[in-house]
Amino acid sequence: MDRILVVDDEPALLDLMVEVLQEAGFAATPARDGVEALEWLGREPFDLLLTDIRMPRMDGIELLARVRELSVRPRIVVLTSDEAPETMLRAVREQALHYLTKPVNAERLVGVVREALAGPVPTHPIEVLSARPDWVELLVPCELAAADIIQTFLARLDADLSVDVRESVGRVFRELLLNAVEWGGRLDPSRRVRISYLRARRMLLYRIADPGSGFRLDELSHAAVSNLPDDPAGHLAARQEKGLRPGGFGLLIAQAMADELLYNEARNEVVFVKYLS
Repeated sequence: MDRILVVDDEPALLDLMVEVLQEAGFAATPARDGVEALEWLGREPFDLLLTDIRMPRMDGIELLARVRELSVRPRIVVLTSDEAPETMLRAVREQALHYLTKPVNAERLVGVVREALAGPVPTHPIEVLSARPDWVELLVPCELAAADIIQTFLARLDADLSVDVRESVGRVFRELLLNAVEWGGRLDPSRRVRISYLRARRMLLYRIADPGSGFRLDELSHAAVSNLPDDPAGHLAARQEKGLRPGGFGLLIAQAMADELLYNEARNEVVFVKYLS
């Protein structure tokens, strides 16, 4: 049975979350703030730490920093009502896997906890170079677990956009990021992709630079365009042989959905622009 330490300074919410997680089959233990949480972590091992950010005595960010000093560290999910980019990215700095905002319903809480426990954990840290609301800059290790975390966190920066725009932006960003991680970085976590997110009043811009030597889309055996029209499924076999995710239409999808997609000469850096009405 997975053991979860739940930390929150609101007694009613803390009791409710513990009850929900226990009913879902977890061994959930309550802690009222960061100080009490550290005491529990010093005595017993936990599989996951679910913590609030704003708390007396020791807040969640300081708690996460202290957790990184432990020899055996639990996985981390952050729960808070503070959606400021600075707060979210401080959680990324401290290697949080997920970010839940209050109020959270029982189904969402249990789902995220299960996902955090089941999914892979990045082996190398994500480096936050800038955490301004209009300018976020990151260095992301070339591994799929880190790419998934960054996609989840950055999607929250676009929460004010319409559902259609948010979904299209997220789809394009995902395809470009995974291409950089898989092909530019060759899934080597010691190599890193540089990501910049710029938000203006009428424009959203992502800049993704991978550590590879560059490529042309029609030169890649895994790309769908290389296998059409004679062998429309050929790219699937090529990708499976290389141990990569199914697909192959990713860059073509990105080109079709982006308002502007600009590459540098080496084609290892791309700028994705979405204009906002």
